[in-house]
Amino acid sequence: MTGSPWMLSLAALTFAGALTACGGKDHPPAGRDTTSGMSADSAPAQSAGAAGPTKVEGFEHPESVKYDAELDVWYVANINGSPFDKDGNGYISRLKSDGSLDSLKFIVSGVNGVKLDGPKGMALQGDTIWVADITNVRGLNRRTGQPVASIAVKGAKFLNDITVGEDGIYVTDTGTEAAKNGMSHTGPDRVYRIGPKHEVSVAIQNDSLAGPNGITWDGAGRRFIVVPFMGKTIVAWTPGSKQVTPLGATKGQLDGVEVLGGGRVLFTSWADSSLDVLDNGTVTTVSTGLPSPADIGVDLKRGRVAIPLLLENRVEFRQLPAEKGAGAS
Repeated sequence: MTGSPWMLSLAALTFAGALTACGGKDHPPAGRDTTSGMSADSAPAQSAGAAGPTKVEGFEHPESVKYDAELDVWYVANINGSPFDKDGNGYISRLKSDGSLDSLKFIVSGVNGVKLDGPKGMALQGDTIWVADITNVRGLNRRTGQPVASIAVKGAKFLNDITVGEDGIYVTDTGTEAAKNGMSHTGPDRVYRIGPKHEVSVAIQNDSLAGPNGITWDGAGRRFIVVPFMGKTIVAWTPGSKQVTPLGATKGQLDGVEVLGGGRVLFTSWADSSLDVLDNGTVTTVSTGLPSPADIGVDLKRGRVAIPLLLENRVEFRQLPAEKGAGAS
């Protein structure tokens, strides 16, 4: 996509210089559960809007944030290099419940048998963190960081985001490749399904996905919500269908997506560096000044959203938007 912020800034992702760390523990020893005492049940009670950092610095191309409600922690996937290169440089950080740093390098490629090249979207299933990693899906134990699975997705070009549905794991393929000017969208635009026995199939291939980036499961609607990087229309897709349903038009270059209460869809846009909400076909900007906003995570208990700013090497926190009419007398 000519002139996109990602293309113009891709060169910034190829350097491997060390960034100033913001503290935290080193990676855990092999097989050790480092989450004792970190469950939501044992965490201090906090109300919505509870104190916590508004930004955390020192990451290396953070592409995705995922909140773990049971352990009451956040995970941050760091590409640490080019998003296309199978360089073994990736790692996952862990933040405390309030967003402060717990472990900068909680799970590190090359340590304890872990393999991570360009980790992007993450999903939780039981004790496994599933990670979209270029042409592979990696499974990692969320308590110990130990690898539990590595699934090659034959035919994939650029696996980007991942979610868990009713009958398996679903991962988007944006259909992009590295090019001289950054990247080229060559397609096809796909969503893959990974079944219980790790069998891989193409769940849908449709040009209307327009470089599918973020994906999330909408349990209430029993459908997936998919946002495009190469298009402008947010779509819904029901498993088994070969077509998508348009939900609303945006400014485009979309990345992260989460479903909120009342059927609202929260998403990020590189086009205007924003966090936005789609509500019944209408888009409302929630926050601006968020350059290169990637795959968001939400803590519904505290009403917070974490936005990784990929090219800025930091994660910023904002309050979730209230539903229309909430709190009205």
